Order: sequence, then structure tokens, then C-alpha cells
Amino acid sequence: MTQLSVNINKIATLRNARGGNMPDLVRAATDIQQYGAQGITVHPRPDERHVRRKDVYELRKVIVTEFNIEGYPSKEFLELIADTKPTQVTLVPDPPDVLTSNAGWDTKKNKIFLKDILDELKSYGVRTSLFIDPDEEMIEQAKETGTDRIELYTEAFASGFITDRESAIKPFVRAAKKANDLNLGINAGHDLNLDNLKYFHDHIPWLLEVSIGHALMSDALYYGLENTVQLYLRQLKD
Repeated sequence: MTQLSVNINKIATLRNARGGNMPDLVRAATDIQQYGAQGITVHPRPDERHVRRKDVYELRKVIVTEFNIEGYPSKEFLELIADTKPTQVTLVPDPPDVLTSNAGWDTKKNKIFLKDILDELKSYGVRTSLFIDPDEEMIEQAKETGTDRIELYTEAFASGFITDRESAIKPFVRAAKKANDLNLGINAGHDLNLDNLKYFHDHIPWLLEVSIGHALMSDALYYGLENTVQLYLRQLKD
């Protein structure tokens, strides 16, 4: 079964809107794990507009499933990883002021840079993943960086799914096949939701993990958090 990692950034955003500790991010992560999710994802950004550095240290104490930390490999980010040693680090090419991740790495242009960073991360004993567009050349170049996995950036699939799901999935099937042929693990994330997740999962047989935050938290407003986690897990059953 493909694993579900729940991105809890939006819970932190809600907390930060009023100050204090409501909702409690650490408790939410604990509950989400108890509800069946196989992982927790956070993406701490430099401005700390959602998950803060302090949160990452507190979360490290309670996460007993997979802990996936996303981010741009700045000096501060790498120090955070060295201190907390999560299960997985997903590198994204986000500039500091970006609203949300909106492109994959150019692994050809940044190959040497990424290789050096990945070597450092592996020295901490963490699994590595690169955020990648469904581009076979970028995946081939990703292999040469030494990464363990890629995370397919699925916004294009989600946008195209509404009008032509068959066309929307094709580049992702090709990309996933290329990654699998290269012995790269395959994750996916961005704009996956209850409408399109099962279709994506059913067409990517090598899919190891999906990271979902915004859509899952939006659904939780209507269905409740525990029920929503279960709904997403059902989409990932073979």
C-alpha cells in the first residue's frame, strides 16, 4: 500500500493566525498518526509563517511513523536536519518568498550543488528525495545526484484531471516508469485530493508515498480529521 504522509503546515497556519497554541500542532501530529497515517510532513520556511523551527524539534519527540521535512537546502535548513535527523528530507527549489512549491528542480543545472547537499544529508542517516517535474531528462539527472527518491510535482496532473484525466496522467506514468527503471523510489505530492488521488494511485504502480496537506485539511473541516485521514487511506488501497 502506498503510504500517506500528512502535511500539517496548514494546522500551524491556523494556530499562528491567533497566537497561542490552538490548535496544538504536536497533538495534531500525534492524533493523525493514531488515525492511521504512515507519516507526517512539514515544510518550515524562513519566515516561519506556518511551521516554525521550534515546532520541528517538538515534533521530533512524538513522531513514531515517518518524519518527512521539506525545504530549500539553506545553511539554516541543513542545521535543522543535522539536529533532528528525520526519516526523509525532500529538497525543493523554493526561493524564500514563494507562497507554495510551484516547480521541480532543474537537476541538470543544479546537479553538482545537489550532489554535495545530498552527500551531507546521507551522512546524517536520512533518506533523500528531490521535488521533480514529470520530465524524464530531469529524472535521469536526478539519479546522478545520488538521491534515494524523487517526489513528482503533481499540480499539472491535478489541473488537467478535471477536463482530460487520461492525458493528464500520461506524462506521470512515463516519468514514474523512468524513475522505476533507474531504481529511484517514487513519491508524489501537490494538489492531490479525494477526487483525483485514487486515479493517480491506480496508474502509478510504483508509488511509495504521497504527501498531502491543503486538500486533506480542507476536507477535515467538513468530515472531521480522523474520518478524513481514513478517507484518504482508502484511496490508496490496491
